[in-house]
Amino acid sequence: MSWILFTCFAAFCQAWRNALQSKLSKQLNVLGVTLARFLWASPLALVYLIGLYQWQPAEIPHFAAKSYFFIGSAAVMQIVATALMVVLFKQKNFAVGAGLAKCEAPVAALLGVMFFSTTLTYLGWIGVAIGAIAIMILSSPDKIKDISLKTIMIGLACSSAFALTSLWVREASLSLNIPFPHSAAWVLFLVITLQTLMLVVYLFIRDRQTLKHMVTSHKMMVMWTSLMSFLGSLGWFSAMSLQTVPYVKTLGQIEIFFMILISTYWLKEQTRKKDMLALVLVGIAAVLVMVH
Repeated sequence: MSWILFTCFAAFCQAWRNALQSKLSKQLNVLGVTLARFLWASPLALVYLIGLYQWQPAEIPHFAAKSYFFIGSAAVMQIVATALMVVLFKQKNFAVGAGLAKCEAPVAALLGVMFFSTTLTYLGWIGVAIGAIAIMILSSPDKIKDISLKTIMIGLACSSAFALTSLWVREASLSLNIPFPHSAAWVLFLVITLQTLMLVVYLFIRDRQTLKHMVTSHKMMVMWTSLMSFLGSLGWFSAMSLQTVPYVKTLGQIEIFFMILISTYWLKEQTRKKDMLALVLVGIAAVLVMVH
Protein backbone atom coordinates (compact mmCIF):
# COMPACT_ATOMS: atom_id res chain seq x y z
CA MET A 1 0.00 0.00 0.00
CA SER A 2 3.00 2.31 -0.46
CA TRP A 3 1.17 4.01 -3.34
CA ILE A 4 -1.27 5.50 -0.81
CA LEU A 5 1.52 7.20 1.16
CA PHE A 6 3.21 8.46 -2.01
CA THR A 7 -0.11 9.84 -3.30
CA CYS A 8 -0.94 11.67 -0.06
CA PHE A 9 2.54 13.18 0.02
CA ALA A 10 2.23 14.24 -3.63
CA ALA A 11 -1.17 15.85 -3.04
CA PHE A 12 0.19 17.87 -0.11
CA CYS A 13 3.17 19.14 -2.13
CA GLN A 14 1.02 19.88 -5.19
CA ALA A 15 -1.35 22.03 -3.16
CA TRP A 16 1.58 24.20 -2.07
CA ARG A 17 3.06 24.25 -5.58
CA ASN A 18 -0.22 25.46 -7.06
CA ALA A 19 -0.50 28.19 -4.42
CA LEU A 20 3.06 29.35 -5.16
CA GLN A 21 2.49 29.25 -8.93
CA SER A 22 -0.70 31.23 -8.52
CA LYS A 23 1.29 34.00 -6.79
CA LEU A 24 4.06 33.83 -9.40
CA SER A 25 1.52 34.16 -12.21
CA LYS A 26 0.97 37.76 -11.10
CA GLN A 27 4.67 38.52 -11.60
CA LEU A 28 5.84 36.34 -14.54
CA ASN A 29 4.44 35.35 -17.92
CA VAL A 30 3.00 31.89 -18.67
CA LEU A 31 6.28 30.26 -19.76
CA GLY A 32 8.17 31.80 -16.84
CA VAL A 33 5.74 30.35 -14.30
CA THR A 34 5.79 27.03 -16.16
CA LEU A 35 9.61 26.90 -16.04
CA ALA A 36 9.55 27.74 -12.33
CA ARG A 37 8.05 24.29 -11.80
CA PHE A 38 11.08 22.57 -13.37
CA LEU A 39 14.09 24.93 -13.14
CA TRP A 40 15.62 23.71 -9.86
CA ALA A 41 13.81 20.37 -9.83
CA SER A 42 16.15 18.61 -12.28
CA PRO A 43 19.30 18.82 -10.07
CA LEU A 44 17.20 17.64 -7.12
CA ALA A 45 16.01 14.70 -9.21
CA LEU A 46 19.63 13.84 -10.09
CA VAL A 47 20.67 13.94 -6.42
CA TYR A 48 17.73 11.68 -5.55
CA LEU A 49 18.66 9.19 -8.32
CA ILE A 50 22.33 9.03 -7.29
CA GLY A 51 21.39 8.70 -3.63
CA LEU A 52 19.02 5.86 -4.46
CA TYR A 53 21.79 3.92 -6.20
CA GLN A 54 24.11 4.53 -3.26
CA TRP A 55 21.51 3.23 -0.85
CA GLN A 56 20.36 0.27 -2.94
CA PRO A 57 22.47 -0.58 -6.04
CA ALA A 58 20.57 -1.73 -9.13
CA GLU A 59 21.09 -2.19 -12.84
CA ILE A 60 21.25 0.75 -15.24
CA PRO A 61 18.05 0.50 -17.33
CA HIS A 62 18.00 -0.38 -21.01
CA PHE A 63 16.01 2.22 -22.92
CA ALA A 64 13.95 0.80 -25.76
CA ALA A 65 12.37 2.97 -28.45
CA LYS A 66 9.04 2.95 -26.61
CA SER A 67 10.76 4.18 -23.44
CA TYR A 68 12.07 7.25 -25.27
CA PHE A 69 8.62 7.85 -26.76
CA PHE A 70 6.84 7.66 -23.39
CA ILE A 71 9.42 9.88 -21.65
CA GLY A 72 9.48 12.48 -24.43
CA SER A 73 5.70 12.54 -24.77
CA ALA A 74 5.19 12.87 -21.01
CA ALA A 75 7.70 15.74 -20.84
CA VAL A 76 6.06 17.72 -23.64
CA MET A 77 2.50 17.05 -22.47
CA GLN A 78 3.24 18.11 -18.89
CA ILE A 79 4.64 21.42 -20.17
CA VAL A 80 1.42 21.92 -22.15
CA ALA A 81 -0.71 20.99 -19.12
CA THR A 82 1.21 23.29 -16.78
CA ALA A 83 1.03 26.19 -19.24
CA LEU A 84 -2.74 25.70 -19.54
CA MET A 85 -3.04 25.68 -15.74
CA VAL A 86 -1.12 28.97 -15.55
CA VAL A 87 -3.47 30.43 -18.19
CA LEU A 88 -6.35 29.38 -15.92
CA PHE A 89 -4.77 31.28 -13.02
CA LYS A 90 -5.26 34.42 -15.10
CA GLN A 91 -8.94 33.76 -15.87
CA LYS A 92 -11.64 35.70 -14.05
CA ASN A 93 -13.57 32.58 -13.01
CA PHE A 94 -10.46 30.54 -12.20
CA ALA A 95 -12.27 28.11 -9.86
CA VAL A 96 -14.39 26.63 -12.67
CA GLY A 97 -11.42 26.04 -14.94
CA ALA A 98 -9.22 24.74 -12.12
CA GLY A 99 -11.95 22.31 -11.12
CA LEU A 100 -12.18 21.00 -14.67
CA ALA A 101 -8.38 20.78 -14.79
CA LYS A 102 -8.54 18.53 -11.74
CA CYS A 103 -10.98 16.15 -13.47
CA GLU A 104 -7.87 14.21 -14.38
CA ALA A 105 -9.03 10.97 -12.74
CA PRO A 106 -12.13 10.29 -14.90
CA VAL A 107 -10.27 11.40 -18.05
CA ALA A 108 -7.36 9.10 -17.17
CA ALA A 109 -9.82 6.27 -16.50
CA LEU A 110 -11.48 6.65 -19.91
CA LEU A 111 -8.21 7.06 -21.82
CA GLY A 112 -6.58 4.28 -19.82
CA VAL A 113 -9.34 1.77 -20.55
CA MET A 114 -9.49 2.77 -24.22
CA PHE A 115 -5.77 2.95 -25.06
CA PHE A 116 -3.59 1.73 -22.18
CA SER A 117 -5.17 -1.60 -21.10
CA THR A 118 -6.16 -0.12 -17.72
CA THR A 119 -8.71 -2.08 -15.69
CA LEU A 120 -10.86 -0.78 -12.83
CA THR A 121 -13.20 -2.62 -10.46
CA TYR A 122 -16.82 -1.54 -9.93
CA LEU A 123 -15.84 0.09 -6.63
CA GLY A 124 -12.99 1.83 -8.44
CA TRP A 125 -15.33 3.30 -11.07
CA ILE A 126 -17.73 4.49 -8.36
CA GLY A 127 -14.86 6.13 -6.49
CA VAL A 128 -13.65 7.90 -9.64
CA ALA A 129 -17.18 9.14 -10.37
CA ILE A 130 -17.75 10.43 -6.82
CA GLY A 131 -14.38 12.19 -6.92
CA ALA A 132 -15.33 13.90 -10.18
CA ILE A 133 -18.64 15.08 -8.66
CA ALA A 134 -16.74 16.49 -5.67
CA ILE A 135 -14.44 18.49 -7.94
CA MET A 136 -17.37 19.90 -9.91
CA ILE A 137 -19.14 20.94 -6.69
CA LEU A 138 -15.98 22.62 -5.46
CA SER A 139 -15.47 24.58 -8.68
CA SER A 140 -19.09 25.43 -9.52
CA PRO A 141 -19.78 29.19 -9.56
CA ASP A 142 -22.52 30.75 -7.45
CA LYS A 143 -24.27 31.98 -10.60
CA ILE A 144 -24.65 30.01 -13.84
CA LYS A 145 -23.93 33.17 -15.86
CA ASP A 146 -20.41 33.23 -14.37
CA ILE A 147 -19.47 30.14 -16.42
CA SER A 148 -17.21 31.00 -19.36
CA LEU A 149 -17.04 28.63 -22.34
CA LYS A 150 -13.41 29.64 -22.88
CA THR A 151 -12.48 28.72 -19.31
CA ILE A 152 -14.33 25.41 -19.58
CA MET A 153 -12.48 24.47 -22.76
CA ILE A 154 -9.08 25.41 -21.29
CA GLY A 155 -9.89 23.42 -18.14
CA LEU A 156 -10.88 20.30 -20.09
CA ALA A 157 -7.79 20.56 -22.28
CA CYS A 158 -5.66 20.92 -19.15
CA SER A 159 -7.16 17.83 -17.47
CA SER A 160 -6.69 15.79 -20.66
CA ALA A 161 -3.04 16.88 -20.92
CA PHE A 162 -2.37 16.00 -17.28
CA ALA A 163 -4.10 12.63 -17.71
CA LEU A 164 -1.99 11.75 -20.77
CA THR A 165 1.15 12.83 -18.90
CA SER A 166 0.32 10.49 -16.02
CA LEU A 167 -0.49 7.56 -18.29
CA TRP A 168 2.75 7.98 -20.27
CA VAL A 169 4.77 8.32 -17.05
CA ARG A 170 3.42 4.99 -15.82
CA GLU A 171 4.12 3.32 -19.17
CA ALA A 172 7.66 4.74 -19.20
CA SER A 173 8.34 3.41 -15.71
CA LEU A 174 7.01 -0.06 -16.57
CA SER A 175 9.04 -0.17 -19.80
CA LEU A 176 12.43 0.11 -18.07
CA ASN A 177 12.34 -3.41 -16.57
CA ILE A 178 14.18 -2.45 -13.38
CA PRO A 179 12.76 -2.58 -9.86
CA PHE A 180 10.88 0.17 -8.07
CA PRO A 181 11.82 2.82 -6.91
CA HIS A 182 14.72 3.02 -9.39
CA SER A 183 12.40 2.93 -12.41
CA ALA A 184 10.34 5.86 -11.11
CA ALA A 185 13.51 7.79 -10.23
CA TRP A 186 14.92 7.44 -13.76
CA VAL A 187 11.67 8.61 -15.36
CA LEU A 188 11.43 11.50 -12.91
CA PHE A 189 14.98 12.68 -13.66
CA LEU A 190 14.74 12.32 -17.45
CA VAL A 191 11.30 13.93 -17.78
CA ILE A 192 12.16 16.94 -15.59
CA THR A 193 15.58 17.42 -17.22
CA LEU A 194 14.10 17.32 -20.71
CA GLN A 195 11.42 19.82 -19.71
CA THR A 196 13.97 22.18 -18.17
CA LEU A 197 16.23 22.08 -21.23
CA MET A 198 13.38 22.74 -23.66
CA LEU A 199 12.02 25.72 -21.73
CA VAL A 200 15.40 27.27 -20.89
CA VAL A 201 16.58 27.06 -24.51
CA TYR A 202 13.31 28.54 -25.80
CA LEU A 203 13.34 31.42 -23.30
CA PHE A 204 17.05 32.06 -23.87
CA ILE A 205 16.33 32.53 -27.56
CA ARG A 206 12.98 34.34 -27.33
CA ASP A 207 12.64 35.95 -23.88
CA ARG A 208 15.88 36.36 -21.91
CA GLN A 209 14.30 39.03 -19.72
CA THR A 210 12.02 36.43 -18.13
CA LEU A 211 15.02 34.20 -17.33
CA LYS A 212 16.77 37.18 -15.75
CA HIS A 213 13.77 37.96 -13.54
CA MET A 214 13.53 34.32 -12.46
CA VAL A 215 17.11 34.17 -11.14
CA THR A 216 17.14 37.68 -9.63
CA SER A 217 13.86 39.35 -8.64
CA HIS A 218 11.86 36.18 -7.99
CA LYS A 219 14.65 33.74 -7.10
CA MET A 220 13.28 32.52 -3.73
CA MET A 221 9.72 32.08 -4.99
CA VAL A 222 11.00 30.14 -8.02
CA MET A 223 13.17 27.92 -5.79
CA TRP A 224 10.29 27.10 -3.47
CA THR A 225 8.04 26.36 -6.43
CA SER A 226 10.65 24.02 -7.92
CA LEU A 227 11.17 22.26 -4.59
CA MET A 228 7.46 21.63 -4.07
CA SER A 229 7.15 20.55 -7.70
CA PHE A 230 10.04 18.08 -7.37
CA LEU A 231 8.65 16.56 -4.17
CA GLY A 232 5.17 16.37 -5.67
CA SER A 233 6.45 14.73 -8.86
CA LEU A 234 8.49 12.29 -6.78
CA GLY A 235 5.30 11.26 -5.04
CA TRP A 236 3.19 11.07 -8.21
CA PHE A 237 5.77 9.20 -10.29
CA SER A 238 6.37 6.70 -7.50
CA ALA A 239 2.67 6.13 -6.86
CA MET A 240 1.92 5.69 -10.58
CA SER A 241 4.72 3.15 -10.89
CA LEU A 242 2.92 1.04 -8.27
CA GLN A 243 -0.77 1.59 -9.08
CA THR A 244 -2.98 2.45 -12.06
CA VAL A 245 -3.38 6.15 -12.77
CA PRO A 246 -7.16 6.56 -12.15
CA TYR A 247 -6.85 5.18 -8.61
CA VAL A 248 -3.84 7.37 -7.85
CA LYS A 249 -5.48 10.52 -9.20
CA THR A 250 -8.78 9.85 -7.42
CA LEU A 251 -7.02 9.45 -4.07
CA GLY A 252 -4.90 12.46 -4.98
CA GLN A 253 -8.01 14.62 -4.87
CA ILE A 254 -7.44 14.84 -1.11
CA GLU A 255 -5.40 17.80 -2.31
CA ILE A 256 -8.70 19.65 -1.75
CA PHE A 257 -8.20 19.22 2.01
CA PHE A 258 -4.73 20.77 1.85
CA MET A 259 -5.99 23.52 -0.49
CA ILE A 260 -8.69 24.47 2.03
CA LEU A 261 -6.12 24.63 4.82
CA ILE A 262 -3.77 26.78 2.73
CA SER A 263 -6.64 28.98 1.58
CA THR A 264 -7.88 29.48 5.15
CA TYR A 265 -4.65 29.93 7.08
CA TRP A 266 -2.16 31.26 4.49
CA LEU A 267 -4.28 33.14 1.95
CA LYS A 268 -6.82 34.15 4.66
CA GLU A 269 -9.82 33.20 2.53
CA GLN A 270 -13.17 32.08 3.92
CA THR A 271 -14.19 28.43 3.55
CA ARG A 272 -17.57 27.86 1.86
CA LYS A 273 -20.12 25.20 2.80
CA LYS A 274 -19.83 23.52 -0.58
CA ASP A 275 -16.07 23.17 0.01
CA MET A 276 -16.82 21.00 3.03
CA LEU A 277 -19.35 18.93 1.03
CA ALA A 278 -16.74 18.38 -1.68
CA LEU A 279 -14.24 17.35 0.99
CA VAL A 280 -16.64 14.71 2.36
CA LEU A 281 -17.22 13.29 -1.14
CA VAL A 282 -13.49 13.18 -1.80
CA GLY A 283 -13.08 11.26 1.45
CA ILE A 284 -15.67 8.70 0.30
CA ALA A 285 -13.99 8.42 -3.12
CA ALA A 286 -10.59 7.94 -1.46
CA VAL A 287 -11.89 5.11 0.71
CA LEU A 288 -13.46 3.37 -2.30
CA VAL A 289 -10.26 3.40 -4.39
CA MET A 290 -8.18 2.26 -1.41
CA VAL A 291 -10.39 -0.80 -0.74
CA HIS A 292 -11.19 -1.57 -4.39
